[in-house]
Parts: sequence; C-alpha cells; structure tokens
Amino acid sequence: MNQQTSEARLHALDYWQVIRNRYGVILLAFFLVFMTAAVVTAIMPKKYPGRVLMEIERLSGVTAGDFIDPISGYKGMSNQMTFLPTEFKIITSKETLSQVIKKRNLVERWRVANLDEAYNKLYRMVDASEERGTDLIKIEVLSTDRAEAKELANDVADAYVARRKLIETERVQLAFQTLSHTRKGQEQEVERARTKMLELVQELGIVDLQATSPFAFTRGNEATGGAEGLFMDAQRMALEKKNQVSDFKAQLDAIKDKEGEALISAAANLNLLDPKTTAVYAQYLQDQRTAAQLENSGLGDAHPDVVSLRSGMDVQKQQLNEGVNQLRDNLRDKISMTEKVLENIEKITNEQKDASILDRSKYAQYQQAKDQYGMAQEILNKMIDEQERARVVNLMPRKPATIHEYATEAVTYSKPNAKLQLGLGALLGLLLGLGFAFFLEYLDTSVKSLDDVERYLGVPVLAVIPKDVGILHKQSGISPDAEAYRILRTNIEFNRKNADANAITVVSGGAGEGKSTTLVNLAFICAQGGYNTLMIDADLRRPKLHTFFDINNSVGLTNYLTTDLQLEDVILQTPIDNLYFMPSGILPADAAGILNSRRMSELIADVKNRFDLVLIDSPPILGVSDASVLASEVDLTMIVIQHRKLPRSMLLRVKQAIENVGGNLLGVVLNNVDVRSDSQYQYYTSYYTYYSPTNMESKTKSRPASKTSDAAGKAVAQAGSSKSAKAKAAPSEDDQY
Repeated sequence: MNQQTSEARLHALDYWQVIRNRYGVILLAFFLVFMTAAVVTAIMPKKYPGRVLMEIERLSGVTAGDFIDPISGYKGMSNQMTFLPTEFKIITSKETLSQVIKKRNLVERWRVANLDEAYNKLYRMVDASEERGTDLIKIEVLSTDRAEAKELANDVADAYVARRKLIETERVQLAFQTLSHTRKGQEQEVERARTKMLELVQELGIVDLQATSPFAFTRGNEATGGAEGLFMDAQRMALEKKNQVSDFKAQLDAIKDKEGEALISAAANLNLLDPKTTAVYAQYLQDQRTAAQLENSGLGDAHPDVVSLRSGMDVQKQQLNEGVNQLRDNLRDKISMTEKVLENIEKITNEQKDASILDRSKYAQYQQAKDQYGMAQEILNKMIDEQERARVVNLMPRKPATIHEYATEAVTYSKPNAKLQLGLGALLGLLLGLGFAFFLEYLDTSVKSLDDVERYLGVPVLAVIPKDVGILHKQSGISPDAEAYRILRTNIEFNRKNADANAITVVSGGAGEGKSTTLVNLAFICAQGGYNTLMIDADLRRPKLHTFFDINNSVGLTNYLTTDLQLEDVILQTPIDNLYFMPSGILPADAAGILNSRRMSELIADVKNRFDLVLIDSPPILGVSDASVLASEVDLTMIVIQHRKLPRSMLLRVKQAIENVGGNLLGVVLNNVDVRSDSQYQYYTSYYTYYSPTNMESKTKSRPASKTSDAAGKAVAQAGSSKSAKAKAAPSEDDQY
C-alpha cells in the first residue's frame, strides 16, 4: 500500500515538474488563447434581448379524437410529454414567422433577396424555452437594435397566439363534423340491429315481453315456458332427489345394525329423533347420572329412591326403543318414496331432452342478435352525450394562450457573454498550454536527470552545475556556486585510477554548453586547493579561455607546435596562485593536423610531469575531429552536457566518438541546471551554501600575467618542484571534500 502511494506521489511530482519546466509555454498558450477570446468578445456585435412570457393551454376546446371509446374506455389526446416541444416548433415555424416578416416588411428593412432569407435570419434570432418549474414559456428575440428586439418579440408572440386560435377553430369544426358523421352512421347501425332482432322473434316464435329493451332477455327465463326451461328444471329436481336418497340411505346405514342403548345413542347423535323422543332421551340420561350418584353415596339397589328411579328409567327406555324403531321405518318409507319421484323425473327429462336442444339453439341465436342491438345502442348513447358535452365546452370562452409579460427595451446586452467567453478562453488556454507542454515533454529526448545520463551513457555524473554560474575568480567574496566545482574536483580525484592520469580534456557535443566556463572554474578551484594547475586552450576553432583572464592570444599552443619556442615561452601565470595558462596562439588552417602531431604528444607528456593537473579545452566533438585527436592523446576525457539541450542519441554519438579513438571517458558534468524549477536537483545543490568554507581567503594576489621568458621559466620551474614536493604529502582536508 505504501509503495503504491509513493509511486502515485512520484507521478504527481513528475507532472508538477513538467509544468514548472514548461511554464513559459503554458503561459504563452494561455495568454494567446485568452487574448484571442478577449478580442473575439470585443469585436462581436452586442445583441439585446426582447423577452415575452406567456402561458399555453394544453387542451383548448375539443378535437375529433377527444371522445371516449365505449369499448376500451381510452380517450385519445396528444402526448403531454411532447406538447411543449411541439409548440416551440410551431412558434419558430415558417408559417408563424412569415406573419411577422410581412407585418414589419423585414425583406426590405433587412435588404435581403426574398422571404426565405428573411425567415432564416429571423429564425436564428428567435428562441423559445420553458421556464423551469412552471407552465410558462419564454419567447426571446436577440437583435443588435434594442427597439427591434422588443417589437419582434411581441410580434412573434402575437403571431403565435393568432395562429393557435386559427388551429383551434379548425380543430373544433373538424371535431363536430366527425362526430356528426359518426353519429349518423351509428344510428343506422342501431336500426339494422333492431330490425334483425325483431325478425328473429317472429321467425323463431320467441316470447320476450322486453324485446325492445337491450340486455333485458336471459336464456332459460321463466317467461319463455319453453322445453329448455322444463328440461333444466327437471335436471335440477332429479339432482335434488338423488341427494335426498343418498342422505336417507346414509342415515339408515348408520342405525341399521345397532340395538338397545347403542341404537338410541347413534340416532340421537345424528339428530334423527323427533322432539318428543329427544326430550325423553335427555331425561333418561339425567336419571341415569342421578342413579349413579345414589349408588356412589352408598344406597343399595333396594333403597326406595333407587327402586323408584330405576322404574322410571325402564319406562323411558321402552319409549325410546319405540321411537327409534318408528324412525327406522320412516327412513325406509322416505327412501322408497323419493326413489319413485326420481324415477318419474328422469322419465320427464328424457322426454324433454330433444326439445330442449332445439330451444337452446333458437334462444342463443336470438340472444346474440339482441346483444348486438344493445351494444350498438350503448355506443350511440355515448356519442350523443359526447357531442352535447363538446357543444357546451366550446361555447365557453377560452384562450389558447395568454401573454403575461410583453417585451420591453433591454438595458444591457445578453450576447456575447463576456464573463463566460473569457472564462472559457482562460480554461481552454490553460488546457491547451498544459497539453502542449506535456506534448513537448513527450517529444523532448534530451537529458533531464542524472538517471538519464547514467542509464543511456553508462558513465557517472561527476557534478551538477547550477544555472547562471559566473566566473568564480572574478567574483568577490565566497560564492556558494563554488561548492559544485569542489564536488567535481573531488569526484575527479576519486574516479581516476591513478595519480599519474592527470591530463584531462573537456569536450562537449555542441557549442554553447558551458565547456570552457566549466574548465576555468574547475581550474580555479583546483588551484585554490593547492594543485599546480595548467589550462591549455586547444580549441583552435573558436578559442575562448584567454577572454576569462584578459590575456593576449597571439602567442601560445600553435606557436609552440609549429616553431622552436620553448615551453616557458608560451605558458603564462595567471593572477591566481598555482594556476597557469597556455593560450591557443594564432589560429591555423589545419587545426586537426597540428594537434595530431608528435610535438603535441611530447607537449602533453612534458606538462604532465611539470603540473599536478592539466586541463585541456577542446572544440565540440561532433562535427570536427580536433576533440577526438585530443581524447586519444590525454589520460582522461570529461564530457560537459547542458541540461535539456541535446537529444540522447547525440550524446551517445559523443561517447562513441571518444571510445572509437581509444579515449578514456571519466564521467559527465551536467551543466546549466535550473535547480529552482527542477526540484529533483535541489537536494543535490541545497547544501552548497551550508557547507561552503567560511575561513577561506577570498582575496588573491593581483599581479599582471608574466610575459617574459625568464618569468615564465621561473613559474614553470616552480610548478615542477611544487609537484615533486606535493607527491610526498597527503592531500589537505579541502582536497578531500
């Protein structure tokens, strides 16, 4: 989880870094788009609004589709969801706006060719919209003339109201015509259904006292007295008798095999006893419980009360046996009589069966005709009611639309919306700037970080030099920028394999990457650290080192290589202790040929023995062969790369050029880094001031450069002896920094 958070934060910092590095592009794009929006807003014509507020009746009057269908109960009406959008289209339709064009003679006023062009122009000026949360609509006309916007808005509203009234009138007329025509057709349909029904009455001999009343006749009605009615009654009676026979037989079966008290108890439980026998059975049960209580109290069978009670119970039992036997006989009689009645009913049913089938067919045919007549009559009645309702509704005074607020002359214009357009311009400019910045960052293949150098070149970064670093020996006091070169000096000391590898050439891929400035400042720091340092300006194309010390460039390296001058004649001592300089001399025609000579090799070998450190400036390595020759002659080669300048492919060519001639690449100096915008380098340079020495003497002896051969010889001799002595001594604390 923490790793994911760290990666997300790293990406966010990368994006922020791109914005900081490309803020100039972002600001430029923002400014251009914003100013374009401001100019466009300023030159756009100012349009003033004319607004009319009105209310539209959703259903005014009656239409042909407004009557209720008696079958489905659906009432045809326009879809309420599409009502207002439809009215908006009517407001801006050609028929509505043409009335305004003709009324105001807009063809001549606007000087257009015809009515169509005037309509197109007016159509673009008119807008209809709904007032949110209300049933009101707003008609708005935009024009560069306040008065014109007002009058056109009012004219459009009036034209719409007039057209809506015309449409409503046409709808009402069409509705009444449709209703009248439909009613006549329905009346004819009712008469045809009635005639057909009466013909069936006469043809089939149907007796129906309510033949003229729709839905009053029912099949099997007692008023008909037909065979179907007799057949149905006989069937019902037969079913009832069968049920009675089943009940009687079930009761008889329940008591048939029982005798004595079991028979009496079963008959009583089935509620078959008559009321008198039921009362006797209740008294018998009561006396039986009383006798049991007397026996329990200790009275014997001979006790008078017990004897009297037993005597009464015997009489009751005899009465119950007589009643139950009579009940059994009655059930047998009922079963016999009911079976005879059922037999007669079934005989009648068989006789009326054929006649019933014929009657049923006649009555069904008649009932169907009567149902059709009743349905047609009901539809006609509803049509009559609807026509009367429509007549009453349309007699009521109603307006299809009501104007609640007419347009007035606007005080301020509504278009263009300056705040909105400037805000959109600012947003678009910012987004465009950000997009362009990230696109440039995507296309930029230059070196952006230490990781880029080490990943693509495979060599260490010796130092990061901040942007706008000046010439250190010309600055008064202690400069925090010097700490970057102290780091460079220390890294050179620890990255070279042996102390004898002290001849270093400084190269770059192209011009203007700060190679000469880096060499001068490095030489100054090394001299301050006690190193006898020699600077050789071997850039025989565009020498520059002499300008840093205000020294004449007429005698130097080329004179030594092409004449018999001695080394002491071309090496000069600078105003800084321990720092010596060999100018380039007169520029030759064949610079590469002079540098690629035995005398140049002997020169490098000689100065290596005389000085602690020899720094040789060379021209850019891409394009000329001078730097490649020097790289093959010296011990080490150091590349100066300007931050965010050359693409990585060119830097790879620089490295290959050095390696192809057998040069030994020491490392890279990343120069001109804007540590204020590139936050990833701030940690690398933030401690320069904190760790800068405070007890170092900032003053150097100011003396003119020695130009006599004697003084030069003495300086060279002193440098050689100083190197011999220093070889025996350990480096100082400042050297180890």
